[in-house]
Amino acid sequence: MLGPARGARSLPWRVLVLIGLAAFVLFLPGRMTTPPFDRDEPRYMEASAQMLETHNYIDVRFQDKPRYLQPAGIYWLESMAVKAVGMEYARTVWPYRIPSLLAMTGAVVLTAIMGASLFGAMAGVGAAVLLMASVLVAAESRMGTIDSCLLLSVLVAQYALVRALADREAARATPAGTALLFWGAVGCGLMLKGPVVLIPSLATPLAMGWVERNLDLWRRLRPAWGWLVAAAVVLPWCVAIGVVSHGEFFRRAVGGNFLGKVASGQEAHGLPPGYHLLVFLIAFWPGSYFAASVLPQAWQERRTLPVRYLLCWIVPHWVVFESIATKLPHYVLPTYPAIAILSAGLLAQSGVVWRNGPQTRWGRLLLGAYAVLWGFAGCALAAAGPLLLWTLERQFSVPALVLPGGVLPLVGLAVWQIWRAELCYAALSSCVAAALLYVGLFTVVVPQLRSIWLAPRLVALVQAHKPCAQTQVYSVSFTEPSLVFLIGGKVVLGSPAQAAQAMRDHPACTAALVDVRERKAFMEALGAEAPKAFSRGTVAGLNYSNGHAMAISLYTLDTPVVDKTPH
Repeated sequence: MLGPARGARSLPWRVLVLIGLAAFVLFLPGRMTTPPFDRDEPRYMEASAQMLETHNYIDVRFQDKPRYLQPAGIYWLESMAVKAVGMEYARTVWPYRIPSLLAMTGAVVLTAIMGASLFGAMAGVGAAVLLMASVLVAAESRMGTIDSCLLLSVLVAQYALVRALADREAARATPAGTALLFWGAVGCGLMLKGPVVLIPSLATPLAMGWVERNLDLWRRLRPAWGWLVAAAVVLPWCVAIGVVSHGEFFRRAVGGNFLGKVASGQEAHGLPPGYHLLVFLIAFWPGSYFAASVLPQAWQERRTLPVRYLLCWIVPHWVVFESIATKLPHYVLPTYPAIAILSAGLLAQSGVVWRNGPQTRWGRLLLGAYAVLWGFAGCALAAAGPLLLWTLERQFSVPALVLPGGVLPLVGLAVWQIWRAELCYAALSSCVAAALLYVGLFTVVVPQLRSIWLAPRLVALVQAHKPCAQTQVYSVSFTEPSLVFLIGGKVVLGSPAQAAQAMRDHPACTAALVDVRERKAFMEALGAEAPKAFSRGTVAGLNYSNGHAMAISLYTLDTPVVDKTPH
């Protein structure tokens, strides 16, 4: 039997609406006030903006270079969102983040539905709360990247699997619509991130078949013709991009991006196996401790259908991404709903006082040590806002101090409840702490971190002092994609020599952004025979992408003006 009695296996639509509204509201703060996060987010935004400008929805480009990393699905979604709110001619950040907001909200609701189906209504609500409260979900839901939308496509496919499992347990036929839903979700995932979606979507039913020595679940998905549904979603664009790029897209996306991540660490992200387990403490906080606490119980109940299904979802995906060379925290995000359901489901079975912990002394010591680390992680997250403001901005902010003032007592309460083995209450206390943390962090702290948001300040400097309406800007020292997006794509990322040559060729309408470290090279390249370059202002701060402190000045060859820009 799949989960408890039928009456307890579903959530009323009113509860689902409340869960969706809670997730939506929790994911809202910071979407408008936070500039693009370098480096991936503004790359997606700029490519989507160029789609709207050129009306070329096949060939994805970042400035004049092809962006052949994944299919066009995410760029279509962002372009549609921007067009829907009528802001296709403005370089405003928040519309590009709408797909992530809606997708992550939908993912939370689907997690609740699946959790209720597998373990009961209370487990469904608990799973949704654990997922929406996690650090990685809070971050990804606020970024205009691919991962929230990919997570939703994975969850739709898994929802179809849960329905097929329920049909199997009830000894009834699985409707063709369930198979269509599964393969349609796989096709959407392929349009978002290519073959990556196949790892959780196909590995789960195949792992179930291997563990059970029975492929009935796989056959219920109609693989004989189902793959044609997925192909119908992705094939038209694949043919079009193959023709337009003369096959270059597949050489780069599959041979370079996908297989390259397997063989070697790309962009300095090569790390050994075990990375995702270490990062999990923070990435899934506050749910990380509760996931660790149910491991012994999950092992004991591994032969029950809900636990077996969730382990077949989690383990293959986790093993694959621990094995490949390139590692980033969001690579295992598709397992987080399953972990949340497993944690909430097993905790709900234990009642108020949890008695299903490790039976051995070493097991209890390890779980206790993990609880201590978990508590320290919560305290560190609570204190991060005021510490960042003081370290980076030398600001003592009273509103920012309210943040740890509200979060730390709840973390302490959760630790005390863990000591008393009241894990359900501890999960609730820590999730409320996480919600307060995110609201305070994104409404109070992040907007005040001016020193790390170099791109918006550089764009403001250019707009205030550009010599012509159509000034050509060269950025010598700061080459982050956020600058490209916010300045409208009209910037050349070049060397000091290139900027100097452009200024000599077009002295009236050319400007250069040059860091103090490259000023000498720029001036030497400009030459003594050229008109003197004058600084129109300086923006100082920290490039958090590489950790370099920068002092970037805007230079033109026009007559000198008084520098009104605060340093």
